[in-house]
Order: sequence, then C-alpha cells, then structure tokens
Amino acid sequence: MKKTFIARITAGLAAFAMIAAAGSCGNGGSAQTTTAAAGTPAASADDSLKKVMDAKQLVLGLDASFPPMGFTNEANEIVGFDIDVAQAVCDKMGITLVKQPIVWDNKEEDLNVGKIDCVWNGMSINESRQKAMNLSEPYMNNEMIFVVPGNSTVKTMDDLKGKTVGVQSGSSAEEILVAADLYKDITVTALEDNVTLLNQMELGFSDAVFLDSIVANYFITENSKDYVILPGNLEAEEYAIGFRKNDQALRDEVQKILGELKAEGKLAEISTKWFGRDVTTVK
Repeated sequence: MKKTFIARITAGLAAFAMIAAAGSCGNGGSAQTTTAAAGTPAASADDSLKKVMDAKQLVLGLDASFPPMGFTNEANEIVGFDIDVAQAVCDKMGITLVKQPIVWDNKEEDLNVGKIDCVWNGMSINESRQKAMNLSEPYMNNEMIFVVPGNSTVKTMDDLKGKTVGVQSGSSAEEILVAADLYKDITVTALEDNVTLLNQMELGFSDAVFLDSIVANYFITENSKDYVILPGNLEAEEYAIGFRKNDQALRDEVQKILGELKAEGKLAEISTKWFGRDVTTVK
C-alpha cells in the first residue's frame, strides 16, 4: 500500500513535471515567439525610408551660412553644392527637398526629435558624430586651416600665439582647435557661423579664423577678399551626411543613389559647377 501510494505520488510528480516541462517549453516557445515578435518590429521598426516616401519629402537640416555647401544667397534662396546634390537625390526618389535652416550646435537634437530627416551641410566626420548619428560614407575631403587678413603680420601657425582666433561654435573645427597644442597660447572666440567670423576678422575683432578649407577658398574667390590661408593644417577631414542612429533604410537608399549619380556623371557636373572640378570621393 505504502509502495503503491508512493508509486502514485511518484507517477503524479512525474506527470506534473512533464506538464510543467511542456508548459515551460510552451512558454519558452511563446517567449521565443514573443522575442521573435519583439525582434520583428525592432527589425521592421526602421521605417525611415517609408516615412520619407509617404511624406513625399526629405527635410534637410543645414547651417544656411556655410558657402559653398549650403547658404542663403542674395535672393534669399538656400543654394549650394550639398543642396544641388540633395536635390538630385530627391529627384531620383520622386520626392520634394525641404531645406530647413538649423542652429548648428543643435543639429543632433533637431535630428533626434524629428525636426529634420538628415544633416547634410559639409559636416565633418568625427568620433562624437559617429556615436550620435548614422553617417553616410564620405563624399568629399577637407582640411582645417587658418585664414588671416592679407595685411596681417601672421605668416605661420606659430605666429598665432597670443592672437585671437575665431571658430564656429559646435563645429568639428572648434573641437580640433580646443584639442590642439596651440589652444593654450591663443584666445578663442566662438560664433554661430563662418561668414560672421570672417566679417568680424575683417573688422579687426579677431586676428584669424579657423575653418574648413572648402569654405575659405570659396569665400575668398567669390568675394575677392584679400585673405591669406596660412601654410599647413591642423587636421584633414572628410564630409558625410548624418541620419538618425536607427534610420538605416533611409541612409542606405541615399547612399545607393549617390553611387548612381557618381556613375552617371551627375556628381561631377555639380562639383564642377561649384569647385571647377570633380572633388567628390563617392564610390
């Protein structure tokens, strides 16, 4: 009797264990299904391209005073190399390009809250931006250089010691300048855009401006300015387009179209319009 009772208990426990195991497997299956289901939306949560296509527009964020990449001309139109390229990309996508001026220092925030779909404005690649954004492949090379007035006694970077240097706030130029050995020997004035900085230098409020060579060369040529670019540079850079961290589909579509524009010669055409030759590095 005792043996039968124990046997029954043992059998009952075994049956319970089997049910529990089945339930566990079922839950495990459910957990896997849930995980898969959770994973599926996560994977499909990247509807960045769909949103842009459904909205029929790409909202491009830019500092609208960054010639020749993107700036406001005398007719109060936002134009530039990046604008022309972005327009060519949007034309292929069959959508409208919306040009949205932003405060450059707030670009990551504007991107993350959805005010803009991308940052496309001669934006240099650096570590902080790689962490904060999903960057395209580089599309142009650049150098960070110093510009001084033509009548300046400053002839080399060593001569900048004890001088006042202007730089755009929130820019990679500011990061590079702050990290340079020269930083401790100069006074830095940070303003919102490079055009203002160059004008302030011309008025005598600073001795030099530290900025992108692309911008400096264009500004000097287009405005017939008596400025001098000091020999050498603090750092070579590359430009890229910035998207929200998880917006891979949109990023990849734009990248694919850039490759098509390169192969078709359209990028070379736009580059020649702004720089006199093809300076793009898109593959």
